[in-house]
Amino acid sequence: MAIDPRLQEYVVDEQLYLDGTIIIEENSVGNWVFVILEGSARVKKKTDKGQITLDVLKEGDIFGEMEFLEGAKRPRTASLVASGDVWVGILDVDRLIKDYQLVPPKLRILIRSLMAKYKETTAKLCAKVGTPDD
Repeated sequence: MAIDPRLQEYVVDEQLYLDGTIIIEENSVGNWVFVILEGSARVKKKTDKGQITLDVLKEGDIFGEMEFLEGAKRPRTASLVASGDVWVGILDVDRLIKDYQLVPPKLRILIRSLMAKYKETTAKLCAKVGTPDD
């Protein structure tokens, strides 16, 4: 998947993470939003039964957006771990905030509602997981 040129305009810095490096750690606080420029990374979540992989993100995938869209610095809901070497773009949060403020308030409410539902669904999935990652 190629990165949308409109998204590329938001990239203000790039960083290389080597295989196995934690890019974002669950429960850390931050409002940075990122995009995978090259490579892939595993989304990992702690559960009562151990850590599980929820997803694998690839080129063009955005992460760190939940805290941004919720409008506050909150603990990260999952970790992201480099799966092989991965180049990550850091997005211009100030520009994102400015552009997001142009979104009609009713639509922002809908977006936040969808984020809450996503978190709830993820929590239910994690509660039912059978086998954690090694």
